[in-house]
Amino acid sequence: MKILEHKKVEYEAARELNDDPYGRRCFTYAEDWANLMEASFDSGMPFEVIAKRTSREADYDGITGFMYGMAVSILSDVWVHGEQLRRWHNLDVQVGDEGERANASGGVINPALMTIGVPNKAD
Repeated sequence: MKILEHKKVEYEAARELNDDPYGRRCFTYAEDWANLMEASFDSGMPFEVIAKRTSREADYDGITGFMYGMAVSILSDVWVHGEQLRRWHNLDVQVGDEGERANASGGVINPALMTIGVPNKAD
């Protein structure tokens, strides 16, 4: 996984802090996914196709939606292709226009989060 040079120390520190099985899997999934994407970039397939396909390949043990969102967040912060992944992910998981808003603000939508409520008919 190609980590941005100025993020290497920060990444390693965060990885070491997350030594429990759940937290560590967020990092190992992110690493596995990034490595699979990097290995596929010369295939000629669009980034979106590579990202979606390899996200499933890297998930050999049934990660949670929160873990997936954390992996996107990790990669968007430290990986050389992280911004492209963040922007694709936000549009891929959006239901309304929250992906566009997250892309404009620099955020990452976590697909494990839900809003429960009745829409206002005046909206």
